[in-house]
Amino acid sequence: MKEVYEFLKKCGTYYLATIDGKYPRVRPFGTIDIFEGKLYFQTGKAKKVSSQIKENPYVEICAFSDGNWLRVSGEAVLDDNIEAQKHMLDQYPSLKAMYAPGDGNTEVFYLKNARAEFCSFVSPAKTIEF
Repeated sequence: MKEVYEFLKKCGTYYLATIDGKYPRVRPFGTIDIFEGKLYFQTGKAKKVSSQIKENPYVEICAFSDGNWLRVSGEAVLDDNIEAQKHMLDQYPSLKAMYAPGDGNTEVFYLKNARAEFCSFVSPAKTIEF
């Protein structure tokens, strides 16, 4: 999981895919954190992505850097723990202008039953499950 975190952190921007009814939706994300042994991302409750995840928690992340790409699929689990929100926002202080732990809008999700695939055109694929 740490290798996945480090790759996503290095990329800065990754793409999170959800399902909106029967249609896929993909958008850029930039938050990634490890808290209490779980890989987290953050969003706002008011955003469509939040309701899409709650309706169908299966998501996929895709990122690309230096000729390598990563796909991570799993179940996004909402964590209402204020400490998880605080930990995330401490990693991304610029978000504190829009979000605060326990504000009713800040949401953090961790990935459960995740499968990460590191790929490139020149190296064999590598799979990690967590």
